Amino acid sequence: MAAGAAATSPADKERFICIYPAYLNNKKTIAEGRRIPIDKAVENPTSTEIQDVCAAVGFNVLLEKNKMYPREWNRDMQYRGRVRIQLKQDDGNPCLPQFPTRKSVMLYAAETIPKLKTRTQKMGGSDQSLQQGEGGKKGKGKKKK
Repeated sequence: MAAGAAATSPADKERFICIYPAYLNNKKTIAEGRRIPIDKAVENPTSTEIQDVCAAVGFNVLLEKNKMYPREWNRDMQYRGRVRIQLKQDDGNPCLPQFPTRKSVMLYAAETIPKLKTRTQKMGGSDQSLQQGEGGKKGKGKKKK
């Protein structure tokens, strides 16, 4: 069976590499599935964001919406999805020379996702909510004394 799997072309959809959002999530531990350093990881990436950045750089990308990461206990739609990327051509050479390994693709995606327009707009709103939260904590502290 292993010989049959090795004989298939890297251009087959089954041979594309899989990237789950958990691989790039800074809220996850390594035991929970994160595969890149926490300082380079992104807060709650989605499969569509990973697909967008990989397609923009020129990869052959396939989004599987209903697939789930086996270690993901939360069944919400936000955590669903898997991105398949063609890493190598038929002859075994990388499709894009700047991305020879799956780790290089994951690091690029994690670096690029925060720069997406959808992310930059969301960040503006979340800064205000953080300030409100801090103000509420200060008020609670005063009441306790």
